[in-house]
Amino acid sequence: MKKSSLSATLALSVVVLTIFAGISLVSWEVNASVDPVQQPIIGKADFDQTMKSLSNWGRWGKEDQLGALNLITARKRIQAAKLVKTGISISLAHNLFTEKVGKTPAFELHMVNTGTPGSGGALDVLSIDYHGRTQTHFDALCHQFWDGEMYNGYAQGEVTDKGCAKDSVIQVKNGVFTRGVLIDFPWLYGTKYLTGSRAILPADLDAWEKKTGVKIQSGDAVFIRVGRWARWDDAKGGWDPYKEGAGLHVTSMAWFKKRDIALLASDMMSDVVPSGVEGVVDPVHKAAIVELGVPLIDNCDLEAVGEYAAANKRWDFLLTMAPLAIGGGTGSPVNPIATF
Repeated sequence: MKKSSLSATLALSVVVLTIFAGISLVSWEVNASVDPVQQPIIGKADFDQTMKSLSNWGRWGKEDQLGALNLITARKRIQAAKLVKTGISISLAHNLFTEKVGKTPAFELHMVNTGTPGSGGALDVLSIDYHGRTQTHFDALCHQFWDGEMYNGYAQGEVTDKGCAKDSVIQVKNGVFTRGVLIDFPWLYGTKYLTGSRAILPADLDAWEKKTGVKIQSGDAVFIRVGRWARWDDAKGGWDPYKEGAGLHVTSMAWFKKRDIALLASDMMSDVVPSGVEGVVDPVHKAAIVELGVPLIDNCDLEAVGEYAAANKRWDFLLTMAPLAIGGGTGSPVNPIATF
């Protein structure tokens, strides 16, 4: 092996081992030929053991269905409210797609009453199949299973054609009011967006904290920007986010567990695509939702908030978000709001 190749291999090994320091995890099998900005390849058996090491099951009681949102205490909400200095609010949601994109159906608006003569008002019916790679939505804790179970050990059989009997979105009816933090990787690396299947590793998260001086804290809602919508515009329909996309590698989940985040969001699906875990699709979703009890918000639009944050050097803000009060629902379309 050439000296340069050996150095790159050792450097990547140090990164992978360091991120799990102090946590009982398996030794990862890393493809030594990949560039550090790409993703290590992990075997499914190792992923099984890592899932167990990340578990928050029982932490808030054996009957808990709220998960890491328990970390948003009354004190945390008061602290978050004090972050408001200018009163400027920015939506973190993308406009709903009215055309089918890949596997994701279109949002449909059916008019019942219109502005025709004699009409006393307008009425409409909305239809949205929101789980997918376009519509901004919140994933409840019943959205993902692993080895037949959901968050806190509830059997996946609790989900029937009547909905989710456990871990449903109705648990979040009171909404989310906490400190939001934008981690903007295109800004960090001086690029318009992250290209290809760029995997975000713990070293990248450390680099962002070091450059900004902002520390992720317990109860935070973390928003990961990879520049997905800027890439989408440049691709003009020629990019399939189901096949390729930048995002978090599952090895980053130990980093988030250590910081005790309450919610994870992204302008993609949080997961790097392909996943980097053999035989597992969306392992970050499974690790966050099933084991950590951390709900997700997918497909945010972080372009406007990224511009504001960079111009004002403000990376944290008051986050407000409330899903629809759907008994038994697996999630909900949402419009998260950042207020500075």
